[in-house]
Amino acid sequence: MLLHQMDQMEAPIVDVNHVGVVDFTGSGAEAESFKHRVDEIFVQVDKLEQRVNEIEQFYSSASKKQANACKGGSAVKDKDKHIPSMKKQQQEAALREAAAAKRMQELMRQFGTILRQITQHKWAWPFLQPVDVEGLGLHDYYEVIDKPMDFSTIKNQMEAKDGTGYKNVREICADVRLVFKNAMKYNEERSDVHVMAKTLMAKFEEKWLQLLPKVTEEEKRLEEEEAEAQLNMQLAEEAAHAKMARDLSNELYEVDVHLEELRDMVVQKCRKMSTEEKRKLGVALSRLSPEDLNTALEIVAQCNPSFQATAEEVDLDIDAQTESTLWRLKFFVKDTLEVQAKSSTSIGANNNDNTNNHNSAATVTFISADRFVDKTKVKTSSV
Repeated sequence: MLLHQMDQMEAPIVDVNHVGVVDFTGSGAEAESFKHRVDEIFVQVDKLEQRVNEIEQFYSSASKKQANACKGGSAVKDKDKHIPSMKKQQQEAALREAAAAKRMQELMRQFGTILRQITQHKWAWPFLQPVDVEGLGLHDYYEVIDKPMDFSTIKNQMEAKDGTGYKNVREICADVRLVFKNAMKYNEERSDVHVMAKTLMAKFEEKWLQLLPKVTEEEKRLEEEEAEAQLNMQLAEEAAHAKMARDLSNELYEVDVHLEELRDMVVQKCRKMSTEEKRKLGVALSRLSPEDLNTALEIVAQCNPSFQATAEEVDLDIDAQTESTLWRLKFFVKDTLEVQAKSSTSIGANNNDNTNNHNSAATVTFISADRFVDKTKVKTSSV
């Protein structure tokens, strides 16, 4: 709207039917400075809009996760405790992961002891190396066995340093069981290999049960730590976005201040409104919708604190208003009526609604320079 007004203000010939009432003729530098300030504000508004979108997206996503977060048990009960910043959360997460990895390494070391006991058994030799499919002429082996496994392969994965190794004890346990299950699946139940695999698997399960409580305890601990970490991270994000929202509110206030300064610049450059223009302004005000008329009255109240904009009966004396108020009203009325003209259908529907609500409407009386009086019903916020 400001750019539209600014373009009109540059015109040396003034048309009283338009808002182009500001004369910057002979002051190109001043007009250029005004344009530059407006451009700066629009750039700032674009950035603020991007930040608003970020905040809206965050809270939209957070609301979807709220139900799951509320199921966090004891972690949720501690929501009111001090929550470190996101950077601190990330540092703590790295330390927590390192500590968990160290504990898991200890469990894997203990599992390694079990594995050595099994592989040192006198019946373990058929399972120490991959099955020699070609040497033994087992032509259908890969048709029966989907994933071959042996103890040397397990040992290599346990010792891998390139990140391809086992991440936890249960993965190793699953592969040990697979060694014996493959042997029992491919070989007949009465064969020596089948019996050896079944016997060793029973011994392994017995030893695994001794380690399992420690594994379960570690898994529970990891789950609780992860749940608390996720909740704390969510709270930290909420705190960060709340701060962003506060900063955004302050910046929007600054934008409002700059816009008000620009309005004052525009008004200061305005010539004195003629009697005919005041009369036309009063007529134009009477054509506003109830909502827009309320806004117009608020503009008057901003410049005149004693003006009762929300009273049941309002007398608006056009002559009594300052030039600043008159031009602000004219700017507002012109833009508003242009919008109304583009949506006349919806405005007609609103007028029908207003007709049905006269009992709860206030009366606004417009008094222009030639004492022209027009009374309009408007639903105000106080009734």
